[in-house]
Amino acid sequence: MRGRTLRAVDVVAEALERIARADPALCAFLEVWSEEALRRADEVDARVAAGERLPLAGVPLAVKGRYGLRAAGPLLAAGCVAVGATSVPGPGTPWRTWGLGAHGRTVNPWRADRTPGGSSAGAAVAVAAGLVPLATGGDGAGSVRIPAAWCAVAGLKVTGGRLASPDRTGLAAPGVLARTAADAAAWWRAVRPAGPDRAPADLPVSAVWSPDLGFARPDPEQAALARSAAGRLVDAGTVRLTRRPEPPVLLDPAPAWSALRTPGADRAGAHRVRAENDRRLDALFSGADLLLTPTTPTAPHGHEGPGDRYSTALTWAFNVSGHPALSVPAGFGADGCPAGLQLVAARGREDLLLAVAREAERRGATA
Repeated sequence: MRGRTLRAVDVVAEALERIARADPALCAFLEVWSEEALRRADEVDARVAAGERLPLAGVPLAVKGRYGLRAAGPLLAAGCVAVGATSVPGPGTPWRTWGLGAHGRTVNPWRADRTPGGSSAGAAVAVAAGLVPLATGGDGAGSVRIPAAWCAVAGLKVTGGRLASPDRTGLAAPGVLARTAADAAAWWRAVRPAGPDRAPADLPVSAVWSPDLGFARPDPEQAALARSAAGRLVDAGTVRLTRRPEPPVLLDPAPAWSALRTPGADRAGAHRVRAENDRRLDALFSGADLLLTPTTPTAPHGHEGPGDRYSTALTWAFNVSGHPALSVPAGFGADGCPAGLQLVAARGREDLLLAVAREAERRGATA
């Protein structure tokens, strides 16, 4: 579109047509803003014709929930065109790995009898099904990374506090769902805080593998899929697994996360857990660049609910600690459902996560 071989209005119209065809079955959208999107796309075409350089000119964008447009200013300024609001858990839903769209319950595009994860449910489905290339998300316990893993897309949660968030607890951070890490990197370039660029990472970077963070109990298949994906990063020359430092043994963050989310709760214990896990993670990242884990402990569950297994077991530690984390596709289980590999870096190192994942994609090392 910047080269004027395509028009934004045509690209957005095609995205709207795809949504109209597929969304009655997928239920990924709460609202679709067809007229407004086409008007915005026409404005983008006019800006490009006037010589304005827009890095994301005409890119169709889905935003999380009805209020997601409030945080999309940098993306709209970069040329994105918001086409609609994606589904989130509906009223009366006791779990977050669910979504309720305008046409009904959001389904996993790989298996309609399974959940896509949540709470950024529709965002992951819209990207996985090719309805839009980018969708915004919010991650308070894994709400970007879990649906990314279960829908076979890339999902990035940024460093806690680095971008504005309406969550007063400090646990939730903005994020993005994208078909590729390269697309997620384009999102990051548009929204990241101003400041000097870091020097490019020298590959391979050092990484520590942990199947369970010392407390989680992932299913063997999920751990095996993620470990194989880590091996492909090694084979592609993007990471180098090391045994020193040793994999971290973290304190289970569940009680701390719950206390921090509950008004009036005694948070002294939560602060002790956070401080101790921060100490252990700081020690890890003083000797290694990345921590690699499965994204989820289980495959996608059915729409009746998750049972007694928390899908957040491997993700919410990094909401409590604030570290940035990226889920990339790790392959498919015997049930035909996707799994994810989680990459975690030191605070403020989103660039490192994306550089490793982008190069792995370029070298054909991702699922």
